Amino acid sequence: MVVNPDYQLRTTNHQPMPDGHWRTLRVATYNVHRCRGLDGRTNPERIAEVIRAIEPDVIALQEVLGAGPNSGGHAEELGALLGMGCVMAATRHLRGHTFGNVVLSRLPIRHHSQYDLSWKTCEPRCAQRVDVAVGEDTLHLYNVHLGTAFLERRHQAGRLSTILHDRRVGQPKVVLGDFNEWMKGLATSMLSERLQSIDLRKHLSRRRTYPGVFPVLHLDHIYYDGRMEVVKLELPRTRLSLMASDHLPLVAELRVQFT
Repeated sequence: MVVNPDYQLRTTNHQPMPDGHWRTLRVATYNVHRCRGLDGRTNPERIAEVIRAIEPDVIALQEVLGAGPNSGGHAEELGALLGMGCVMAATRHLRGHTFGNVVLSRLPIRHHSQYDLSWKTCEPRCAQRVDVAVGEDTLHLYNVHLGTAFLERRHQAGRLSTILHDRRVGQPKVVLGDFNEWMKGLATSMLSERLQSIDLRKHLSRRRTYPGVFPVLHLDHIYYDGRMEVVKLELPRTRLSLMASDHLPLVAELRVQFT
């Protein structure tokens, strides 16, 4: 695990603040598709360039190759290219490498957990929790990649709901990732009942995130629990981001209240 303890928060006052203070953070989710672009090229440097341009404080990645027999894989490479801390939650092996979810953070990482969301014989899935230090406070971020089958997602939604309502983990929480639901399905309904959902319709004229070069589906979502304000929502549609992966990154600038 690599962290950058010298990273400065997006605030003009770095002194201790009274209860109920606010911080502005940029969080993002991005399914990087094994760093394989729609041109068939596998290029971690291109993915890193997309991430660098959106300037996230914390970003949740899905479909990432991790360590293998001869290298640290794309997870380690992306962290090094961006100068960000990197933690991985592997779900399976792919061509000799671990494979799964990754969180990259410019903020110090205090804790990392992994929760199994696998269902029957479907591809293994997980939810990844990363607690990042925001000054003296903590933001709990959950990186999620749900399955493609309806019954699979129904199981995963119930399991995820239980995980998110662990009373030992307080607010604020941000839940984001690839939910593999292009319309309001069971997972979306269950999460929306208990969490605040960032409604892309209020912030974006174009809301579809998949496939990258000609998006027709909205699979990537951001939810939160706690006092937050959505300052800005972005879906970068540059020539690079349209080609680098089969998803587009979804970026939220949030004002978060810490108590």
